[in-house]
Amino acid sequence: MNTQQNKQVVVEGYRDFQSGHIQKLLDRYHDDAEWSTPESDVVPFSGNFHGKSGIAQFFAKFNDSVQTIRFEPKQFIAEGDKVVVTGDASWLAKLSGRTYDSPWVHVLTLREGKVARFEAYYDTAASERAFQPGQLGQPSTATGLHH
Repeated sequence: MNTQQNKQVVVEGYRDFQSGHIQKLLDRYHDDAEWSTPESDVVPFSGNFHGKSGIAQFFAKFNDSVQTIRFEPKQFIAEGDKVVVTGDASWLAKLSGRTYDSPWVHVLTLREGKVARFEAYYDTAASERAFQPGQLGQPSTATGLHH
């Protein structure tokens, strides 16, 4: 597939996520796909997940742990087999009741029209503060990325 077709696969995958169609999103991934997020001892959905079943486990943990307040993809940048997506999000950590904001960057590698690798980068400090046990309802915010 060409660069624009790869970008379109990714754009449609984000639409699936935002619509809650996780199975449809998973269909856009290879059976042996890799899903990688920053490691954390307190964020329940952190770490590496392998294959569609592993990615489905990620989404189960994610949905059990957070509620989406705002999820806004901003830019889709494609070159070759890579698509980089930037955006902003606000989440509610269900167990602590804390909200947090985080800019994010996702790097997706495609192979034969499907996602082979997903890598997430976000403000780990804000997410860890939100998931730390302690006082309920205290907001946790991140500073935007500046260039």
